[in-house]
Amino acid sequence: MAKLDSKAPTGPIKEQWTKHKNDIQLVNPANKRNIDIIVIGTGLAGGSAAASLAEMGYNVKAFAYQDSPRRAHSIAAQGGINASKNYQNDGDSNYRLFYDTVKGGDYRSRESNVYRLAEVSGNIIDQCVAQGVPFARDYGGLLDNRSFGGVLVSRTFYAKGQTGQQLLLGAYSAMNRQIAKGKIQMYNRHEMLELVIVDGKARGIIARNLITGEIERHSAHAVVIGSGGYGNVFYLSTNAMGSNVTAAWRAHKKGAYFANPCYTQIHPTCIPRSGDHQSKLTLMSESLRNDGRIWVPKSMEDVEAIRSGKKKPIDLSEEERDYYLERRYPAFGNLVPRDVASRAAKERCDAGYGVNATGEAVFLDFKSAIQRYGKEKALVDGVHNPSPEKIIEFGAGVIKDKYGNLFQMYNKIVDTDPYTTPMMIYPAVHYTMGGLWVDYNLMTTIPGCYCIGEANFSDHGANRLGASALMQGLADGYFVLPYTIGDYLADEIRTGVIPTDSPAFDEAEKSVKDRLEKLMSINGSRSVDTFHKELGKYMWNLAGMARNEAGLKEAMVNIKKLREEFWQDVRIPGDLNSMNTELEKATRVADMLELGELFAKDALERRESCGGHFREESVEQDGPQKGEALRDDVNFKFVSAWEYKGEPGDAVLHKEELEFKDIELKTRSYK
Repeated sequence: MAKLDSKAPTGPIKEQWTKHKNDIQLVNPANKRNIDIIVIGTGLAGGSAAASLAEMGYNVKAFAYQDSPRRAHSIAAQGGINASKNYQNDGDSNYRLFYDTVKGGDYRSRESNVYRLAEVSGNIIDQCVAQGVPFARDYGGLLDNRSFGGVLVSRTFYAKGQTGQQLLLGAYSAMNRQIAKGKIQMYNRHEMLELVIVDGKARGIIARNLITGEIERHSAHAVVIGSGGYGNVFYLSTNAMGSNVTAAWRAHKKGAYFANPCYTQIHPTCIPRSGDHQSKLTLMSESLRNDGRIWVPKSMEDVEAIRSGKKKPIDLSEEERDYYLERRYPAFGNLVPRDVASRAAKERCDAGYGVNATGEAVFLDFKSAIQRYGKEKALVDGVHNPSPEKIIEFGAGVIKDKYGNLFQMYNKIVDTDPYTTPMMIYPAVHYTMGGLWVDYNLMTTIPGCYCIGEANFSDHGANRLGASALMQGLADGYFVLPYTIGDYLADEIRTGVIPTDSPAFDEAEKSVKDRLEKLMSINGSRSVDTFHKELGKYMWNLAGMARNEAGLKEAMVNIKKLREEFWQDVRIPGDLNSMNTELEKATRVADMLELGELFAKDALERRESCGGHFREESVEQDGPQKGEALRDDVNFKFVSAWEYKGEPGDAVLHKEELEFKDIELKTRSYK
């Protein structure tokens, strides 16, 4: 077992990042013009990194499988981005954001990385405001904040329910400035299918032009992977249907350790599935839990009446409703972290209290908020003794200003007015905290191969707090990688242009072509989607919100068998050397079929419950935390980093032991 060197700085945590920046090597501006960097993915992490690196003078090649960086899945983020500016004067600070993030991740993240994240968070807001990102503002014109799950302060900056879109457009505009200057070469509709290693260093990629089918070679002095998460291994998730693990998995198979693959976040606020015909699920922003109260009926009789249509949810009085999060977690109520809220919803539905036809839904109700805001608005506007109808009108107007596009989206999908009838929600796969292992500089175990944003494992531990994904992606791209990559590239200034006519590139291209030809030649009887759906069922049923030893072992066996069947019976229509969307899907699903087995292996090895990883064998047996996740800090206070050895089931575990010097390890409680 190799000892992983995180390269985390020593000394007081508040001084580590400053000291590290002073200690690492730099590349002077004249030499940056001779350095090439490849960036895979152009979402918030990849887009901000590409723009920043090009602005600094490096030559950047950016790759996106979409037809434009604007279509990166980052655009789907709704609720907001965290930063510790303390604009609400409610006691926030860098330390409080650091503490909340480590605690929210159930003490399974690296302290030094998380403190750095908190430290640079304020800079992100300044950067984005300067780019013109239209953050919401209060009545005085100052930037507004709202609260998110797992915290006791309001630190989330937002742009209605489309924060990801606005932040992405900011990064995209910065990229376009550099594209126009020739510092970024943009390769839309290109997909990385292999990482090229020359003399032990990442020196380029093999990519497929998704329009023509042409296989291309691209070289660079360093490769940065910012390709997002792997939630689509579950098939049904809130991710864009094209989101995939291929770039990260290709790097993993070339020597990059894959860390904590079992850490998956189940988002509690999604529109429930309506049947087996769906190909994705729709997220409703966690920001809705600021004002929405979650409940199910107290009596089974009312549950059955609502399911059958004999009663409407608005017919139930307050006394007939079980606001179960407020009941179980009085300190945080509806704003408990996502893993806690998701498990609580599953527990109520498993007990038979689910309110839709499938029994997999709870209510998210805005009645109280509409009343509260309506009365406030009437007072502000000088309307004395307003009628109940006027209060509702005023309150609905306030809610519309805060969440209008989310309510409209729900109405379009479900055909129900959420202003008058409670939303129905249920947990769904959303975000993956695992990813390629990186050190403090964001470099993987392959020299010259970096990984940023959701594609790496670094900042969220076992559970991500809401509004922290956008924070990490932009922190990595704007403020961390541009510093740390220079430490490596300072030794590359005399290397010269990396040739693509080397044996390493020949071998990498051949392996890609052989793989694609093999896929096309199978000519079996099953479509790619049938394999993906079956994989998703194994993942959700056996390695989803709750896991146990027997189920995880079964998952490993079933997924391996399914993978073998895939390579014998998949059918891919179309042509190899032209646009072929089924071939695109096949390459991605082939990688997910390997990842799925490693995912289950990692979950099986981690015999504790922490964050989004909930082992049924590891729960508190008594006391005030009875039934909650039970961590094992004696045996599992480490990062699981897996080394590829030919088969997912044969992967070798390496551990990065976690140290907690600035935060006390204790049971995570939101009661």
